[in-house]
Amino acid sequence: MSGAIKHLIHKGNKASLFTRVAQAVATWTGRPITFVVAVSLIVVWAVSGPIFNFNDTWQLVINTSTTIITFLMVFIIQNSQNRDTAAMQIKLDELIIRLEGAREELLDLEELDEADLSEIRKDFCGRASTAREKLARTKTRR
Repeated sequence: MSGAIKHLIHKGNKASLFTRVAQAVATWTGRPITFVVAVSLIVVWAVSGPIFNFNDTWQLVINTSTTIITFLMVFIIQNSQNRDTAAMQIKLDELIIRLEGAREELLDLEELDEADLSEIRKDFCGRASTAREKLARTKTRR
């Protein structure tokens, strides 16, 4: 097993079986060799068309295979994205907590609804505009 996958599936990993499998599959499917294998399978399928007279079963094989793989990969990708987003939010929250003068009310912004986020966004847009104006005045004085 490669090092990239091994660190995800170590004996001390307390993640659920699904999470460990999802991590391993996401790591494995993101590699160039996996892409090459997928393209090779499609080429073999296409080349075998004349052998099977391009019949319905021949078409059904690729249609069914790709549908099943796509269906399962949606869950793997969503799981990976959810874990990555949650981990990033925790890290950002830690930085906010540790920074002197940081506004701790910005913790857990991802839990707010769109209207609340819009209000905070307007505040930050105003701050950014003020900062740009201040910078422009400083540059013109030089």
